[in-house]
Amino acid sequence: MKREVETDVVVVPAESGESTGSNAIWAITFIIVVGLIVGALYYSGILKRIANPAPQKVNVEVSAPAQAPAR
Repeated sequence: MKREVETDVVVVPAESGESTGSNAIWAITFIIVVGLIVGALYYSGILKRIANPAPQKVNVEVSAPAQAPAR
């Protein structure tokens, strides 16, 4: 009993846009964009506050309620 197997071979074109050069350009672009975002957050002060939070001071004044006037 012999089985015949047919296979379809799909040839992928060499120029599919996924070359090493294209990947390198996208990687560099990604690094630049992330750097710009982090730089903007740093210079705006958001990252400084997250990295070194300043202790918050709360001024609380406790007093007794005023007495009602006599009738």
